[in-house]
Amino acid sequence: MGNDLPPRAGLGHRVAWGALGLFLAAFAIFESWKYGLPTTAAALAFFVLPDLVRLAGVRPGGPLYQVVHRVWIPLVVVVGYSFGPVVWPPLFTAGLGWLTRIALDRTLGRGPAGAASAERAGAV
Repeated sequence: MGNDLPPRAGLGHRVAWGALGLFLAAFAIFESWKYGLPTTAAALAFFVLPDLVRLAGVRPGGPLYQVVHRVWIPLVVVVGYSFGPVVWPPLFTAGLGWLTRIALDRTLGRGPAGAASAERAGAV
């Protein structure tokens, strides 16, 4: 059992992901404004990370594609940064940007590709 949303997540799930996405985007903007260009670049780079993976030719349903669409990795980065000894703001805003992108995708109903999506992509 993963953190995959059902193929057609209900309105409540989408609203919750949308609210989280707005909060994360506002927080990333705040941190970027506070710490400057390196944090802005990190947030933007990791916001587009799923697109870069897709442009690199990774197929939906593949392991790398699945990794960049999981909540746990950027969440561990953000929480680990918050409670750990590392003091490098671009790392934190990179996690915020990545989480914001995941929340946006889930709000729009595009979660990580499951087995059915991988089969459809392979059949095309």
